Amino acid sequence: MTNANLIGKKIEYSAKFLRKLKKLPFTLQQLAVEREIIFKSSIFDPRLETHKLHGKDRDHWAYSINYKYRIKFIFLSDGNVLYLDVGTHDEVY
Repeated sequence: MTNANLIGKKIEYSAKFLRKLKKLPFTLQQLAVEREIIFKSSIFDPRLETHKLHGKDRDHWAYSINYKYRIKFIFLSDGNVLYLDVGTHDEVY
């Protein structure tokens, strides 16, 4: 399910995502929160550069926190989103 927004839906967080998020610098954590707000209102907002992944992660999606860091996620069958991972391009893909 690829809704344009998450109104009435929620974001769930994997344990891996939460562990890695806590290890990021505080300023990057704050930026991730700001990006999540944008994501909730418009999943495909151009500022996020949301894109579908390929290969072994072909069922996954990602969006950019900044030029270097990304959040990897999947759409769940109930329309919610599960954040799987956060990190640099090399760490997440």
